[in-house]
Amino acid sequence: MPDVAALDTISVILIWTAIAIYTLAFIAYAMDLAQRSQSSIERKDAAVASSAGGSTLVVEAPTVTAPRRVFGRIGTSLTALAFLFHLGGTVLRGVAAQRVPWSNMWEFAMTGTLLITAVYLGVLFWRDLRFLGTFMTALVVVLLGASTTFYVEIVPLMDPLKSIWLVIHVFVASLGTAFLALAFALSVLQLMQARRERKAIDSAEHATKRSMLRTLPSSEALEGLAYRFAIIGFIFWTFTLIAGAIWAQDAWGRYWGFDVKEVWTFIIWVLYAGYIHARATRGWRGTRSAWLSIVGFAAVLFNFTIVNTFFDGLHAYSGLS
Repeated sequence: MPDVAALDTISVILIWTAIAIYTLAFIAYAMDLAQRSQSSIERKDAAVASSAGGSTLVVEAPTVTAPRRVFGRIGTSLTALAFLFHLGGTVLRGVAAQRVPWSNMWEFAMTGTLLITAVYLGVLFWRDLRFLGTFMTALVVVLLGASTTFYVEIVPLMDPLKSIWLVIHVFVASLGTAFLALAFALSVLQLMQARRERKAIDSAEHATKRSMLRTLPSSEALEGLAYRFAIIGFIFWTFTLIAGAIWAQDAWGRYWGFDVKEVWTFIIWVLYAGYIHARATRGWRGTRSAWLSIVGFAAVLFNFTIVNTFFDGLHAYSGLS
């Protein structure tokens, strides 16, 4: 039999180590954004100087080379390292408990933030989204750091949780949350970029102050990416809702009972269904689309924190006394 207390202690140490490394990654990514800003200013100044010299068709000065984005690479390397410590801490918690490590708020936070990082790192193989690194590492640091207040010792599972649906339902919900988190970060950047694009028309000085955004994709491109990730997250969330109903029938003899957790899970589904439908068929693009995505993820966080902590119901599995 494993030494439960020792393994759990090591798990906590690994999680705190991961938080520290995520923080360093956040700093590296922030320096990368600052580097992007400085590069943008230099390119603009070089273009202006060249234009003043008599050139009529100048887009960028040829003497300004593209930066190597060293801090972005460092940030990604640190994020990957933090992910390994994070994974180790999560796995050890499961080994110590001899079950999947997502049966209470502390464990769900560990697993959920782990999957957020995993999805972010995985997406980097498809597309360079390192400009999101600052947002993603900050989100993980805040959520994982705050979740340490939910820490509880390992206890036996409650009877309704002794089901294969604990493995399926909660894991899929966590994976869906990870994709929705990416959509959320992209929607926040979309709003910032859209504001810069509007202001840039009237104020060159304003655009220079926000020159970091000049190096990022357009607000329209950011919106398209957010929409794709939201659709993937919505598919997983739909399965979460269906799997939860099946589990409820198995555990309590009914598919739906208006339990507060069930209601909020459905509210989140409706919000994202509305977001996808409005953008696809009603032309809700731009700022309205971004705010729908942000409100949807805010509801996800509310469901995990406030609903789990302050509302009584059949889903009161936070582990907090």
